[in-house]
Amino acid sequence: MTTPDPIFVDPRLARLYDAFDDDRSDLDLYAGLAERLGARSVVDVGCGTGVLALLLAARGLDVTGVDPAAASLEVARRKPGAEDVTWVEGGADAVAGLDLAADLATMTGNVAQVFTGDDDWARALAAVHDALRPGGVLVFETRVPARQAWLGWTRENWSARRTIPGVGEVETWTELLEVTLPLVTFQHTYRFPPGLLPDGDVVASVSTLRFRERDEVEASLAAAGFTVEEVLDAPDRPGLEWVFVARRD
Repeated sequence: MTTPDPIFVDPRLARLYDAFDDDRSDLDLYAGLAERLGARSVVDVGCGTGVLALLLAARGLDVTGVDPAAASLEVARRKPGAEDVTWVEGGADAVAGLDLAADLATMTGNVAQVFTGDDDWARALAAVHDALRPGGVLVFETRVPARQAWLGWTRENWSARRTIPGVGEVETWTELLEVTLPLVTFQHTYRFPPGLLPDGDVVASVSTLRFRERDEVEASLAAAGFTVEEVLDAPDRPGLEWVFVARRD
């Protein structure tokens, strides 16, 4: 089972996520696909703080948001409209037992890449397959390895400050730790106002992502009982990501 990173499970960091990841134009593609596909029910796997789940629920869809990080779900549950979403704490395998028969399943952002092992990824796809109705669609994105996105994951290229209500000014930066393809490991570091935290002002979160080639992804989908219908470009990151649209056989 994939263990979520501290950035999602540590309540001190989970409450910061939306403030630092405030441009969610990446979700326009998913919302547009839900409309184009005529989806009425959606399961958002790795829903995090619930941005997409709430967006779709506000449009009248029946939405289930699933995430293994209780701290992220707590943030989601406090947002306006949260009562219109069914929130489930658990990993991707949790969706298999929900008897959903959903029209659409989504994995936004880096969700598909957190499954670093082939077995974990296969189990996640099998669970999503079970959560979809026959003919239901899975949509997810994954970074194109050849574009080497990790080269930009440095403090020089990625640092920010935000003023957080009830906290004060928080600084964050990213550092690349290790590249051993297909795995890339990096660290988010957060500096809180002096004296706010009892165990020091700095909190770090280490993450590892799996960069799969397109043929690997397509083979894994076929093995899980999906047919790839489209591979789209991510409008917010042109040329950097593949967006797979795969239909359950």
